[in-house]
Amino acid sequence: MNNELTEFDMALGSGIAAFESRQFSIAAGLLSPLAEAGNPQAQYRMAIMAQNGLGMHENHPLAFKYMQAAAEAGLDIAQHGLGFMYLEGECTEKDAAQAVHWFTKAAEQGLAGSQTTLAKMYEEGRGVEKDQTMADKWYRVAGFEGR
Repeated sequence: MNNELTEFDMALGSGIAAFESRQFSIAAGLLSPLAEAGNPQAQYRMAIMAQNGLGMHENHPLAFKYMQAAAEAGLDIAQHGLGFMYLEGECTEKDAAQAVHWFTKAAEQGLAGSQTTLAKMYEEGRGVEKDQTMADKWYRVAGFEGR
């Protein structure tokens, strides 16, 4: 087995480190080519930066493109992020049913924030038929006892 880090791995690690340390211009420079090459971790971070104008000008179409690509690749936090984009109408049109779709995907992977949001959506009937049984199920899965 080859234990050497590839140039791709080093760029991704450096880009994520720059993102986490809030050096967004550096992160954007390192992560942009990786996002274009289809890396979900890079796409997710590029989406956050493009959505909020961090290290670049705000670019909502680019933010949506990258968030959707990372979500479709199965990245749970990107599925959660795409759910919120649809829920709030940020970077795309509001679509509560699409929000439920993406929150469900993230919730099924164990993301507690998505589980809680999904429970609330079932409780309120946002994007789905109001269903207290489903709301209670997702609240329990998220760790809220007595629901």
